[in-house]
Amino acid sequence: MNCDSENHHRRSIRLKGYDYSQDGAYFVTICTCDRACLFGKISNEKMTLNECGEVVDRYWNEIPQHFLEADLDEYIIMPNHIHGIITIKQFVGAKDFSPDTNHSAQSIYFPDTKGAKDFSPLHATAHGTSKTIGSIIRGFKIGVTKWVRNAMDIRDAWQRNYYEHVIRDDDDLTRVREYIIENPANWAIDKNNPKRI
Repeated sequence: MNCDSENHHRRSIRLKGYDYSQDGAYFVTICTCDRACLFGKISNEKMTLNECGEVVDRYWNEIPQHFLEADLDEYIIMPNHIHGIITIKQFVGAKDFSPDTNHSAQSIYFPDTKGAKDFSPLHATAHGTSKTIGSIIRGFKIGVTKWVRNAMDIRDAWQRNYYEHVIRDDDDLTRVREYIIENPANWAIDKNNPKRI
């Protein structure tokens, strides 16, 4: 399998000008390189994960531990791809915060702000790439790829890119959830099924 970017030249499939770090729900599909069925099989319209599929499942569920702004919704691991909903939310407060037990409330100094003329709050800087849907997917793919290379001696686990859909409203969210849940039952007609391609 060879899914390196040198052999797969294509333009970006992302929405031009869209900020993929903003709050919202994203439906993503990530496919294996050459649509290889690495994660298990469908039988009786149910997905049965193999060892690699179980690793993918574990790494998927660990996403919120590595990306505090990410929440997971419905997802399904298929033989050669994963569908999932990732919600990005604004993180408020200090990350990795622990209380200061060395000081009491009486020892805190509050400066006198009387007469402060040019005081204005600092403006938040633009989101960095570490909070985008792309960086979340990249981190997930890297973790799985490392395991696959060690355990299965396969160089490229994933195709170069991934597909995403910005979920627009509750009706859209409901449709996407139903699609994900029904995906194993529709494997025979799935465009990612190698027997159908």
